[in-house]
Amino acid sequence: MTAVTLPAPQLSKRVSLGETMRNIFTLAWRGLVQIKHNPMELVDLSIQPIMFVLLFAYVFGPSIGGSVEAYLPVLIPGIIAQNALFASMSTGFGLNIDVTKGVFDRFRSLPISRTAPLAGRILADTVKQAWSMAILLIVGVIIGYRVHGGFWGVLGAFGLLLAFALMFAWVSVLVGLSVDAPEKVQVFGFTAIFPLTFLSNAFIPSGEGMPSWLKYFVDHINPMTHLVTAIRGLLNGTGPILRPSVIALAWGVGIAAVFIPLCLRAFKRRV
Repeated sequence: MTAVTLPAPQLSKRVSLGETMRNIFTLAWRGLVQIKHNPMELVDLSIQPIMFVLLFAYVFGPSIGGSVEAYLPVLIPGIIAQNALFASMSTGFGLNIDVTKGVFDRFRSLPISRTAPLAGRILADTVKQAWSMAILLIVGVIIGYRVHGGFWGVLGAFGLLLAFALMFAWVSVLVGLSVDAPEKVQVFGFTAIFPLTFLSNAFIPSGEGMPSWLKYFVDHINPMTHLVTAIRGLLNGTGPILRPSVIALAWGVGIAAVFIPLCLRAFKRRV
């Protein structure tokens, strides 16, 4: 009797949108569950923001704002935005560790979307950023900051900041896929994000005491300025909101549009 060999089933090379979203949420959950095995990560997300708030408020507050209470409406929105950008670097850091340890080699053998490992990591880190933002706001309220924008102002500020951070994180992803050691991701974070945040209105009135060319960069080019202005308006209940929000989101969309294809290309080449 002759054995009959059946042809192997043909697997689709395409993953549907619904399956892609399930892959992303599954891998994002993996990133969050890891905190249980590495609780120090949650400590870092909590202690560092508290330290920054206290240092800036009590060291710089009397000099810049005249008093701690007067400086808090400037400081808290600015430091929340700064912390979000710095926290986005952890995405590239963790991604680089996964790649160098071979975790992504295992992902390649699975029938999942090519973008899911990257997007899942970003989504998980965005949830972690929301925790840091909440910590910063709570500490600010404890030391005297008052939110005059109400519940919807807080919700709008968090939504705007998380949306921008979600798009800006693709910069960190590209760095994480391009360097050969996690420490180099941190070096990039300090050399690129420090100037971006301090050359803005995050901690001082916009352009105060700056040369005209630098003031132009701060006021019109730096996306951090528009982001902080919008968050400040939402939380404090005064100041422009719509225009800086639109500009900040436009910057975010532009950054994502440029860096997502570069990340996918780097990911394909790296793993």
